[in-house]
Amino acid sequence: MAHANLEIPATLAPLWGRQRRAVIEYDAGTRLEGFLDLAGQGHPRFARRLRDETGAIRRYVNVFIDGENVRVLEGLDTVVPDGANVLIIQSVAGG
Repeated sequence: MAHANLEIPATLAPLWGRQRRAVIEYDAGTRLEGFLDLAGQGHPRFARRLRDETGAIRRYVNVFIDGENVRVLEGLDTVVPDGANVLIIQSVAGG
């Protein structure tokens, strides 16, 4: 069993039990898509804020694995290594 540290932005923390950090356990070789599925279990509103109805990462959400933006890696097909740090950053608009 592998595990990764998930860092949740303050704007999404209320949708994840007000936690800003969590440890997610998963099978070795799990891709980001499966990792996000696991992170969203029991937190459907959180999951909907990360991905759209097609399952794609929303355009205003950025996900980093060990400091690398998954958009320049393999997106949802990026394998999450054991012990990784997964950071979610949600753009905030306003003015």
